[in-house]
Amino acid sequence: MSTEKAIVTVFGKVQGVGFRFTTRALAQKYAVKGWVRNQADGSVRMEAEGASEELDRFFLAVKTSRLGSGITRWEETRGPPTNLPEGFDVRFH
Repeated sequence: MSTEKAIVTVFGKVQGVGFRFTTRALAQKYAVKGWVRNQADGSVRMEAEGASEELDRFFLAVKTSRLGSGITRWEETRGPPTNLPEGFDVRFH
C-alpha cells in the first residue's frame, strides 16, 4: 500500500455545524493522521496522510456522515506524504 498526503477543501454548510469535530472523530476510526480547520472564506481545509485505500475510506465516511449533506463541493489533491505528526487535530488558526 502506498502512503500519500491529501489536501482537501470542503465547501457548503460546513462551518458552525460541528464539521471539524465530526471529521476528527471519524479520523480516529481510520489509520490516518492530519488536521482540519475553518477557512476565512467559509470553507474547511484538511490535510490527511495514510495509505491510499485508508484515505478513501476515511473521506467516504466524512462525505456520508450526518454532516455530509451540507457539502456542496469537495476539492482534493494528493501527493507524496510530508510526515504529518501523529493524531488528527482540529486547528483554530
